[in-house]
Amino acid sequence: MKEEKKEIEIGVVVIIVLIIVIAIASSPAAFSFVSTYISPYFKSHYPGFLFIIQSIFGWILGISIVISVLLLIGIITAIEGMKHIRKKEAAIYDLKVETAYDENVKGDPTLTKKWQSVMSHVDSPNGSDWRHAIIEADIILGEILTKMSYHGEGIGEQLKGANKADFNTLDQAWEAHKIRNQIAHEGSDFAMSQHEAKRVVNLYKQVLEEFFYI
Repeated sequence: MKEEKKEIEIGVVVIIVLIIVIAIASSPAAFSFVSTYISPYFKSHYPGFLFIIQSIFGWILGISIVISVLLLIGIITAIEGMKHIRKKEAAIYDLKVETAYDENVKGDPTLTKKWQSVMSHVDSPNGSDWRHAIIEADIILGEILTKMSYHGEGIGEQLKGANKADFNTLDQAWEAHKIRNQIAHEGSDFAMSQHEAKRVVNLYKQVLEEFFYI
């Protein structure tokens, strides 16, 4: 496409040069120069050739207007062609980056705020807050599954009804939920480091990111 534009630009330059040459050749000044300096020389030395030159010059004067009009039409056509090419280039190279999902449908400020609370708890120096962060994240997972129309008595039942073809992070959801169940059953007896808590929270995060909820 760029090569086509370059060829059109070169063509426009050539046409403009031709118009200038014809305009100069058909101008009164050029005619006067030929009559004053060229004609006497050929008249005295080559009278027959002078007739041929005068005939050619007369033809040039006669068709110069027609050629100028045609060249002008060519310039206009070339310019319009360039505009068309530039519009195509703009359509290809100036595409606007759009959001890959509908924010009004999938974006959920309430869940985002809840997730911020999860992150605040997992960053806490208090071990009980780490477990609380995972429980909060699991609640968010349940809300998402409900919004996605997965049915069941609890999150476990909902995950069983999920299809991995439509749920790329299903394994992460299962792993995180199982750890949440251990916390719920063992309470404060469940030993967990902050590093492990952040790893589990990150599993929930991957699920939320897949469906653009955070």
